[in-house]
Amino acid sequence: MKIVVALGGSALARPGESLDADVQKRNVARAAAAIAVISRTHEVIVTHGSGPQVGLLAMQGDAYAGIEPYPLDVLGAGTEGMIGYQIERELRSLLPKRHIVTLLTQVEVNRLDATFRHPAKMIGPPLEQQDAERLADAHDWKIAAEGAKWRRVVPSPEPLRILELPAIRLLFKAGVLVICAGGGGIPVTVSAEGVVSGVEAVIDKDLSAALLAHQIGADALLLLTNVDAVYRNWHGKDANMIRDTTVEELRGLDFAANTMKPKVEAACRFVESGGSYSGIGQLDDAAAILLGQRGTLVRRPGAGLDFSVDPGMKLT
Repeated sequence: MKIVVALGGSALARPGESLDADVQKRNVARAAAAIAVISRTHEVIVTHGSGPQVGLLAMQGDAYAGIEPYPLDVLGAGTEGMIGYQIERELRSLLPKRHIVTLLTQVEVNRLDATFRHPAKMIGPPLEQQDAERLADAHDWKIAAEGAKWRRVVPSPEPLRILELPAIRLLFKAGVLVICAGGGGIPVTVSAEGVVSGVEAVIDKDLSAALLAHQIGADALLLLTNVDAVYRNWHGKDANMIRDTTVEELRGLDFAANTMKPKVEAACRFVESGGSYSGIGQLDDAAAILLGQRGTLVRRPGAGLDFSVDPGMKLT
């Protein structure tokens, strides 16, 4: 099978955890172990989130007096390299005979996308209100409340086209395990003359993963996060897990915009575009989700579960 594995930013930097390099290294090692189980018997492309990391890099730039933080497209490229390198390093140790490549990936967006007028994508760590307001005033950032804390909000335009798609297809066809479109990809616009320009935005990683999975002809899209499945009434007393479901059922439910909603939307889009099924669940349950044993599966009508693993292999 051809499988796109999308690692959520919250799976690599779980809520409440420090963004220290050592913490991220441990989480990446867990992610690599889960990916390796799948990669030993299937063709895999990996993508990942970077919301906490790109926000951290932006705030680190604030330490230099008189110098504005780098724009988000440049910081996005930085996190693609940083996290991609860590994933690649861990996978090389686990899959020494595999060719593995991290590819900086530009994704075209529309400069007129509505999210540029109404930014709502949260990035960076939660802050006290006075600290968030100081940064907002200093750098003309937009901020919004998240519970008792405040975070920076930025535009998150729709991904339209993956510029490196021909290279990804070439590498994938050659049997290379590709790590690409990290953080949703580097947001760019392309003029009628072909001039590429960076954009101050962050693309939703899950929507880019769905686009990538569709365009490379993947059989399955696996969206990994820090929650074990999709739930009805997540915060209610009657919350219950959704295990095996359809696009029609999920489209009829409401989900929080900054948590499960993008993953549900990506899962639905992939199946609607012809994919066999999407899986949503915890990082450590990656293979079990594709086996239908854990998490939530969104299936195309009539699609069976063709995923398998070596019976002697331990699932992480």
